[in-house]
Amino acid sequence: MAPPTRTSDAPFGRMLTAMVTPFNADGAVDYPAVQRLATYLVDEQRNDGLVVSGTTGESPTTTDAEKERILRAVLEAVGDRATVIAGVGTNDTLHSVELARAAQRAGAHGLLVVTPYYSKPPQEGLYQHFATVADATALPVMLYDIPGRTGVPIQVETLLRLATHPAVLAVKDAKADLFTSSLVNAHTELAFYSGDDTLNLPWLSVGAAGFVSVIGHVAGADLAAMIAHYRAGEVAAALEIHQRLLPVVSGIMNRAGGAIMAKAALRLIGQDAGVVRLPLVDATTEQIALLRADLVAGGLKITGD
Repeated sequence: MAPPTRTSDAPFGRMLTAMVTPFNADGAVDYPAVQRLATYLVDEQRNDGLVVSGTTGESPTTTDAEKERILRAVLEAVGDRATVIAGVGTNDTLHSVELARAAQRAGAHGLLVVTPYYSKPPQEGLYQHFATVADATALPVMLYDIPGRTGVPIQVETLLRLATHPAVLAVKDAKADLFTSSLVNAHTELAFYSGDDTLNLPWLSVGAAGFVSVIGHVAGADLAAMIAHYRAGEVAAALEIHQRLLPVVSGIMNRAGGAIMAKAALRLIGQDAGVVRLPLVDATTEQIALLRADLVAGGLKITGD
């Protein structure tokens, strides 16, 4: 399946959500709910791209077979009108290569490859890991730089080297260092995507192509409008959206972790995505009450429990 047409400065689209994986009460993947959620995110929340089986999709606790079936379900639902990116990053290069090849066979439009976590490889190891995965398929690659989870940042010099690889087109940046990321952005053709909802608007100001968001589950249409306003030079309108969504960002990102609170937020707006898998645990009654107030303060309509 060919990907929807994209621009050279935004090769994966502009408004993307790192999609949660819906589970049934018994913990099994709810594939019909996967397709319903993907359709909702694209058709109602104005996402022109989705990342499946990323961290927010609970990739550490889904099997390879589940990952492939989730990807195929999302492609069937929205692959004709949104870029569908498969998360294939692990801390095992050969395993990541296997996942990348499976994603290509399934029809993915691109790959998200996170820095190998826990192992803390040196920068040469990072370069070889990313290059090996990028060489394994014909799919475009978005690197994912999130040292808070992986323990190791992708240094400027490593990003400059990776930028010369023809398959490496973008970076999802979640290391909250706008200056060093701006250096890379200024000296390469890599497209940078904000991977930190707290910095979405600041990222636009230093040249981001768009967002890979978690709050996009419930505020994707607002974020798409923010991007459109900013790109049209309507900075005050973009700032108004940024400020209005501050409680939503705080409620989802700062209280109990993205997957937990994104699923709780979806339930509150009437889009139930089920439970989370251990070692994650569902939001508490107290957390949900606080989240409800945050969503209301951000202008979202509450329709669920």
